[in-house]
Amino acid sequence: MLYYLITLVVIAIDQLTKWLIVKNMNLGDSITVIPHFFYITSTRNTGAAFSILEGQMWLFYAITIVVILGIIYYIQKHAKFKYLLGVSLALILGGAIGNFIDRLFRGEVVDFVQLHFVHYDFAIFNVADSSLTIGVILLFIFVLMDDRKSKE
Repeated sequence: MLYYLITLVVIAIDQLTKWLIVKNMNLGDSITVIPHFFYITSTRNTGAAFSILEGQMWLFYAITIVVILGIIYYIQKHAKFKYLLGVSLALILGGAIGNFIDRLFRGEVVDFVQLHFVHYDFAIFNVADSSLTIGVILLFIFVLMDDRKSKE
């Protein structure tokens, strides 16, 4: 199914980029890609977004397993002809599994994308985080469109 292929591509790109960072950079190393805007910076995160709940791995394992099973169920039951829903869930699933693999095998998540906006330093993130964010945005768009369609 297309949605699981999207999930596998996200996981593969996420794990490849993280492996490259771990293999080729020391913790704290930074490479300038676009000066004053985009850097590759090797960091680790033992929490969730913005390091919340740092060190609570058992909680992340439990939540992630429930989320993964719920998303698979929802893809199977509700996304067959709803492509935007299916793609959004596939991106969320790929991101969740990508970070779960890190937590399971490394005990931490490898982050490396660092962006600066004028005087604001955005939290350092990775491909899985990006996939999760894009998936949630697409899911929100789907819900809005579906709600509008049901009111017509």
